[in-house]
Amino acid sequence: MSNQGNNNYEFRILSALRRVIRSVDIYSRKLNTELGLTTPQLLCLHALAKSKGMTLTNLAKEVNLGVSTVNGIVDRLEVKQYLTRERSVDDRRKISLAISLSGKELVLRAPSLLQDKFSASLSKLSDFEQMAITDSLELVVELMEVKDVDTSPNLFPREQVINNN
Repeated sequence: MSNQGNNNYEFRILSALRRVIRSVDIYSRKLNTELGLTTPQLLCLHALAKSKGMTLTNLAKEVNLGVSTVNGIVDRLEVKQYLTRERSVDDRRKISLAISLSGKELVLRAPSLLQDKFSASLSKLSDFEQMAITDSLELVVELMEVKDVDTSPNLFPREQVINNN
């Protein structure tokens, strides 16, 4: 096959990757404009809304972020009065995080998380199709030589977590 055919695949693959990256960026900007939140902040609120309260460490594990990153997110959400910190009566060192009423209301009116939409669509595909997508994306990662980059299953740019949490 000619080099032109290979370039067509390259263009299609790069265009598809760019569309994914762009859609994540558009979602993040929309979320910030409409709710004044970053995606990581909304992820934390969603996690807290599903629980009866959790520690900072457990929240960090739940959203696949570092404890220090989540600590900054929690600080900002507490200032906005979307969550509370409650010290344990039994062990004063233990602090439980709980979503506030205004935090619950915000989660209810927030748009669906991108990964929730993606997961719902993906689950409608056959196991074979899911495996093909997984294998292809893992190969793309290898080809880009980015296997060792820190990852999270959450769909938002890493810079946003570090700079805007």
